[in-house]
Amino acid sequence: MLSYLCRATSSMKTHCFNQKFFHSSFPLAPVQLPSHQETHFWYILPNEVKNASLLNQYLELLSPHEKENVFRMRGEELKKGALLARALVRTTIARYQVNPQVSVTSLKFRKNIHGKPEVEWPHNDDGHQPLLHFNLSHTSSLIACGVTMNSPIGIDVEEKQRTIKNNILSFARRYFTHHEVELLAAISDPEVQRQEFIKLWTLKEAYVKALGRGFSGAPFKTFTLRYKAAAKGSFHLSGNSNSEASEITVDSFENASDFTSKWQFAIFELAGSHYAAICRGIPAEAEGSVPMKLTVWKTIPFVEDKRVSGTDAVVRIGGLFD
Repeated sequence: MLSYLCRATSSMKTHCFNQKFFHSSFPLAPVQLPSHQETHFWYILPNEVKNASLLNQYLELLSPHEKENVFRMRGEELKKGALLARALVRTTIARYQVNPQVSVTSLKFRKNIHGKPEVEWPHNDDGHQPLLHFNLSHTSSLIACGVTMNSPIGIDVEEKQRTIKNNILSFARRYFTHHEVELLAAISDPEVQRQEFIKLWTLKEAYVKALGRGFSGAPFKTFTLRYKAAAKGSFHLSGNSNSEASEITVDSFENASDFTSKWQFAIFELAGSHYAAICRGIPAEAEGSVPMKLTVWKTIPFVEDKRVSGTDAVVRIGGLFD
């Protein structure tokens, strides 16, 4: 499929094998910025994007550096995944029309000191920068982008059928805390144990990404995830979603500054094939446990946007969210 894409030379001149570009009449629908308690979640299924001309259109959205990174990937599927990931980020952020000076193609990005990407907004006359936060996650079969306002966000997606070559408990002992390993060890059914391991991994990955430090800056063993109201309860995330025990909390052992913010979690089954986890920051002065308002869209940019919140495509597993 990507053999039809415009290929970039070292001088960044583009040579196209297929000059018949796909010019869609379907614009990017503008979307209102999420409220302070709201999280937006956009995802795309790569196997549903098969039109080479549409892929070429996505390529034209990217910066020269992004194009270089796409073509540096080995294998056509990896190139396609990298292209769709960058196109999803650009089209998603552009929908919010945060800054009239910025378009889908002119968006610029930078990384924080730990390597987490963020938007580099042009300076406004009033000196204030938009407080839009985003985070990207992908597997070979699903790519997702989460968006919040005024709150750091981390997301992770994992295939439910993800293969784990190592023994589950041996692997867990390397990365998880003693409490988490004990809960996994108490599960006798190997398949249930594998699923619970993947859910826990997905949540921990989302937390690390929300912190913005990367895995080396916040190793999985330095914090424990647990249910707030389940002092002696199992970590199983397949229980009653209406229970108060569905609120997920984090205990950090090494960095007290992590407690300057409260962290809100959500985990759900997505598209029947993946687990998706969200972690977002809440100001420390916030009172009570206000559920996260979650809106989920399935998209093929310039072709189709479908709001799937409240459908079978999004199945609640744990966390406080509507």
